[in-house]
Amino acid sequence: MVHDESGYGPRVLSETHEVLTDMVKRRPAMVADLLTDLFQLEVPPWERATDGAAEVTDIKPVQLRADAVPVFTHGAKKVLAVVCEVQLSENPAKRRTWPHYLTSLHRRLKCPTMLLVICHDRAVARWSAKPITVGHPGWVLRPLVLGPDQVPVITDPDQAARTPELAVLSAMAHGAGPEREQVFHAMLTALQDVDQESFELYTDMVLRQLPEATQHFLEAMVDLATYEFKSNYWRGKLAEAEAKAQAAGRAAGEAAMVLEVLAARDVDVPAGAREHITACTDLDQLRAWARRAATADSIEDLFS
Repeated sequence: MVHDESGYGPRVLSETHEVLTDMVKRRPAMVADLLTDLFQLEVPPWERATDGAAEVTDIKPVQLRADAVPVFTHGAKKVLAVVCEVQLSENPAKRRTWPHYLTSLHRRLKCPTMLLVICHDRAVARWSAKPITVGHPGWVLRPLVLGPDQVPVITDPDQAARTPELAVLSAMAHGAGPEREQVFHAMLTALQDVDQESFELYTDMVLRQLPEATQHFLEAMVDLATYEFKSNYWRGKLAEAEAKAQAAGRAAGEAAMVLEVLAARDVDVPAGAREHITACTDLDQLRAWARRAATADSIEDLFS
């Protein structure tokens, strides 16, 4: 949400679209928070929220599918459905489908329907927010658009914990701003309560949206996880960690061999010397000790 849309390649845009869509599908209840907190809209009382994206698909030959459709129910009754579209570029043809989504869903579910468009770019957000005039008198669709300018700067960890996904959007939109440390701290605090997969997906997505200098700032605040991160930083860190683990394993094996040779020659190895050998990670030094151990009569001969 920081760069202009033109600054992203097709692959990054596709991955961002996927993760933002997945964010809504993982916790559709977040949409109710967005509608009430950011748009000051009244959401009917509800008990359960589920993703009903399949409900939008119409009978052939029209096959249109929204990115996500949180459906809110109270008991057995559907009380609200929200078509959520992740829009990362201008696409005039896509805007023509939005009225269809709403009317089709309204017919199928027999409940009020709304449209929420999520954008990572200010220009695309402004384009998405333009009224859609269908042609019938008085029928004008004004999309609800969540872009960088609509996302609040969240620095309070307690506020972030109530809506972790909004804290992620805040980090994307305002991570390069003057309050970046507080914004990142709030987001990371909130993400402690989400599942590991979501934590890894969201932090990686935020990293890929930030300018390089800001990426390094956030990288320093995040612990290395086991997810195959798409950002260059995490790929490098993972490779580095694997290389260190392999080197540590080889060093441990070399140290054990040195001690075994010394034991076979009945060379006394005091506790301090044993600790010095096992703590060594220099493979060249360990191999030199292994060669000396074959002829050493004392621990002094090993270290001489």
